[in-house]
Amino acid sequence: MIRWLLWIVGGVLLGGIVHLATVLAMPRAATQDAYSRLVPMTPVNKMVPLAAPTPKTSIMPFMDPAFAEAVCRYDLTGGLIKLNAPVSDAYTSVTFYTRNSVAYYAINDHAAGKRAIELDLMTPAQHAQMPEEEDVTAADRLIIDSPSTTGLIVLRALAPTPSLMPMARQALAAAQCRNEPIE
Repeated sequence: MIRWLLWIVGGVLLGGIVHLATVLAMPRAATQDAYSRLVPMTPVNKMVPLAAPTPKTSIMPFMDPAFAEAVCRYDLTGGLIKLNAPVSDAYTSVTFYTRNSVAYYAINDHAAGKRAIELDLMTPAQHAQMPEEEDVTAADRLIIDSPSTTGLIVLRALAPTPSLMPMARQALAAAQCRNEPIE
């Protein structure tokens, strides 16, 4: 009886280890992640509006049809990224993802407290190379350190009703994601 109990406990333990290893390895092993799907349709360091999602043609997972979305596929090897995103009347958010779909920073229009979300994205090494400016304080300039040199910036604008979707898309159309060398 004890022998069978040990076999069952060992099997459950081994099954748990295999399950955990599979779940942790899946994001790195997936070939059709959001970044890979966006490569053919988005140039590097440029904000591109995404088409409205449908059940069969959603480009990224979990896209909400009440939001207009735009994506910037960034590469920091040529310098930092300057993001300027005007906010919509309802709600606007910006989320930063690594190449492996790990979200590492997010900000919305309420936290920004302005009519536009403006920030600089760079690697920690690029941040260390930046000259210290006496006339620019931390409150004037939001600097985000990226854990990787490539990734995605996802900009979302809420359209509370379907009739307000053109207003949300217009706010996203004015957003800019541009590469600038560090001076």
